[in-house]
Amino acid sequence: MESPEIIYGKNPVSSLLERNRKRINKIFVAKGIRYDEKTKKILARARQYKINVQETPRDKLDKLTGGVHQGIAASVSPIEYAEFNDLLAKLKSKTNALVLILDNVEDPNNFGSIIRTAAAAGVDAIVIAKRRSSPVTSAVEKSSAGTAELVPIAQVSNISSAIEKLKESNFWIIGAEACCERQYFEQDYNMNCALVMGGEDRGISPLVRKNCDILVSIPMRNNVNSLNVANSASILIYEIVRQRISKNKT
Repeated sequence: MESPEIIYGKNPVSSLLERNRKRINKIFVAKGIRYDEKTKKILARARQYKINVQETPRDKLDKLTGGVHQGIAASVSPIEYAEFNDLLAKLKSKTNALVLILDNVEDPNNFGSIIRTAAAAGVDAIVIAKRRSSPVTSAVEKSSAGTAELVPIAQVSNISSAIEKLKESNFWIIGAEACCERQYFEQDYNMNCALVMGGEDRGISPLVRKNCDILVSIPMRNNVNSLNVANSASILIYEIVRQRISKNKT
């Protein structure tokens, strides 16, 4: 059995209470802090759900969380990943499904920000590799502002194999690449598609790039070579959303 993790901050703890409280083993609140309305609501919900609340010296909470806890944290069971094949089965009958594939995205803050964007935009699923990719850690949940429970996340052994299965299910695979002629807003996304975002330093790996059906780029000026992967993902995801909203209005 995996050991518990610590998530911290008002939004992640509050969100988990609302969406999957069974993951919470115990809530820690800093001793002597002045409770604001959000903290009061969290503690009231914890009592309602009979979750143990423990007042904890601030220095101990600082050690548990790295000092960025906003006075509250929780000991939780690790997040449950979705089964990729189960996700695929559910998406086969969907029109304009959108899957996000993260290839070698290792920074937890970037991963958390991407999850938050994906949740806000209604992305159907996120696929990550078991190796050379950030798992869903407490830092990721903090960066996602409590949205990690809103998007199914699947861990796979091999990204290229997952791409092949998506292709067999009539998904187009679109890779974000710095050096290609087609700009992201020139592409029609009104289809089942999987958007592939590469890692912070290396981008999309060569084999994964080869398996993409289409490559798109974000235009760059002033000798800027690339954007942060979380920023790039936001731009591309919301172009897909914009196109699909526009189509539905016509």
